[in-house]
Formats: sequence, C-alpha cells, structure tokens
Amino acid sequence: MNITTYNVNSVRKRLERVLEWVDERKPDVLCLQEIKCVDEEFPRQPFLDRGYQVESFGQKTYNGVALLSRLPMTEVQRDLPWSGDSQSRGIAAQVGGLWVVNLYVPNGGELSSEKYPYKLEWLTKLEAWLRPLAGQPLVVCGDFNIAPADADCYDAEKWRGQVLCTDAERSRFQACLALGLSDAYRRLRPSQRQFTWWDYRGNQFGSNQGLRIDHHLVSEALWPRVLDISVDEEARGRTEASDHAAVTLHLQDFVGGESKLSMPPPAARQVGLFG
Repeated sequence: MNITTYNVNSVRKRLERVLEWVDERKPDVLCLQEIKCVDEEFPRQPFLDRGYQVESFGQKTYNGVALLSRLPMTEVQRDLPWSGDSQSRGIAAQVGGLWVVNLYVPNGGELSSEKYPYKLEWLTKLEAWLRPLAGQPLVVCGDFNIAPADADCYDAEKWRGQVLCTDAERSRFQACLALGLSDAYRRLRPSQRQFTWWDYRGNQFGSNQGLRIDHHLVSEALWPRVLDISVDEEARGRTEASDHAAVTLHLQDFVGGESKLSMPPPAARQVGLFG
C-alpha cells in the first residue's frame, strides 16, 4: 500500500499532468492539496474511470483538498482541524485499516500580515485535533508549509526567520510530533538532504534551491508497516508541472483484514480559532 501527498497547484489547470502521473505511478491513496476549485467543479470522472473513490473539500479559486483511493474510504471527515474555518484545508478518512489525514497548512504570508498568526493558530488547533488519534494507525500528510529544520532548506541562513522556517512554526510542527508521530522522511533518512518544493522563479528547480515542506507524519502504531518514502523529482521537472513534487509513503500491506478504529465524534473536536 502506498500513500502519496501531492500539492498540484490547481487540479483543473494541471489535470493532464496529474493523470499522466497517476497512470505511471498508480498510487493506492492520493492526497491532493491546493485543488483550487469547489467540489462541483472537481474533475471526478477521470479518477473514477481509473478506479478511485473520490472525496473532496474544495474552495473557489484558493486552497482545497481531495482524497482519492483505490481502497474503500469510510468515515470521511471534512472541515479540519475545526468546524467552521473559512478555508478548506483538511479532509480525513479511514482507508485500509488506518486513518489518512490530508492537510494543506496555511502558508503564512509575511510575518507582518494577519496570515501568519492565523497559521500559528491553525497549527495549534491541529495539534489538539490530532491528539485523540495519535495512538491509532495514522498517517497525517500534506503540504505543511514548514521546513522543520535547517537541513530542509537549500540555504538555511537566507531562510532563517522567514515564514516557512520560523521558530514558532517549527515548534508547532514538533508539538505535533510530540504526540507520538514521526516525520517519516527524516526518520528513514536522518542525514539526507532532499527538497519537495522549488519556486518557479529563477530556475530554482534546476539549481535545486528548494525546501522540504511536504510531509508524512506516522504514528508508532503504524510505523512497523513503513517500508520506504520517495520524492518524485522527475515529474516535478516536466513542462507545466506543479511547483511541488509528489511524495509517497510505502507501507507493507495490512494483514488480517481492516482493524476497527474510532474517530472522536465531530462535536468533541470542534474548537474555535482562538478558544
């Protein structure tokens, strides 16, 4: 079983490239971010034709996430990590005996903008929402818009103190890990330098001036099934590709049937932005 996170930077604009990638790689579960369309406009049929169940949580022009799976999805949850957020950034479901949570964490804009405190508050609410699930088989993946450490930046000094790399963002990322989750890439490759996003400007992909901001966080209950993780740089280099690479977590197939997992009832997880 494999689970891919892929910020596609507009699913309709890049549909041909996404379908090309799906046909070549055939992911079992595909977590898309930044789909940039409402649910009614999501191009479901091509994915249905390829054997995927499709669940989306879209938004006009901006944001939006979608879950696609060759395996049955149940107990689909939207509007994460709290009910009533004005931005569509989280969706989750049970798939193949585990919870898959797909996130598009806010970028944060500039330090002086209102977007930055919103991002920090969003991450705080995410930690609270994840806490009841952390002991179960769980993958939390997506575009986190956080480079967790200096090793995840092509130029740590240039990025120091900048949004995506601030101490406050990194501390909230670590708070999520402290629930009992592992940054799968870094646990498997403690010293390897690998990026997942490269700005379109200035040929940054060609010169490998990127950041590692797309992650899979894996619970200890699921970790024995982890085999590997891969970053698809080849597809990132294609014409009209997204500025993110697809990142895939490879898991050992579940043996013995799907386990029965429990999600906290929605009412227990609905918390306000500042309270």
